[in-house]
Amino acid sequence: MNVIVRNLGLIEYTGTVERMREFVDGRVEDSADEIWFLQHPPVFTQGQGGRAVHVHNTGNIPLVQSDRGGQVTYHGPGQLIAYILMDLRREGIGPRELVRRIEAGVINFLNELGVCALRQPGAPGVYVAAEKIAALGLRIRRGSSYHGMALNVDLDLEPFSRIDPCGYRALKVTRLKDLGLDIDCAAVANALLLKLVDSLYGEECTVDFSLESGAVLDRERGKADWPGTIPNNAELQHIHGN
Repeated sequence: MNVIVRNLGLIEYTGTVERMREFVDGRVEDSADEIWFLQHPPVFTQGQGGRAVHVHNTGNIPLVQSDRGGQVTYHGPGQLIAYILMDLRREGIGPRELVRRIEAGVINFLNELGVCALRQPGAPGVYVAAEKIAALGLRIRRGSSYHGMALNVDLDLEPFSRIDPCGYRALKVTRLKDLGLDIDCAAVANALLLKLVDSLYGEECTVDFSLESGAVLDRERGKADWPGTIPNNAELQHIHGN
């Protein structure tokens, strides 16, 4: 199995979704799967199952209707997103198994950092105690997935108070920073990639890095090394003038 990884940096939400749809619609039988690592500028996204009652006060942050599954969530700088573009028919799995594999990759990554991360029955995502640290939302189109997973690294959590995250009024969210881990999105992507690939495809999978990343996978050290095209938090603050 061959997988292409792209490191897209800070990129606008709507255009990224259009790009994913174009990728899925253009796939042929032997098209390689892809994983896109990126961050989004501040945006609320409402999934196909979303209800307006769960959106309270978006303020100056845009609310965008999304074609992914699930309810409303927030994306912003300091949250690492991994979009999973997988041919499920070729892999011989369904959506539930894909969710399980994504969750397993994130849990394995967090456990290696010393964080006790878990699933919650009936509530997709990854949790630390009762607080959500990673959200999942997928769309299956022509037998292939797009959208994926969002892991809270060091983003501002305040916007989550303006919504019922994932449709749960009392749901609390957390981030790696609040768990005492001083790590930026670039470093997280470096370490998370191997766990995700192994969970999704197994250790025999070959990873090709696009020209957008220039990375090198080092399985012995359990990480990928690539140029800092995912901006760190200081760079993101400069981009947004905060």
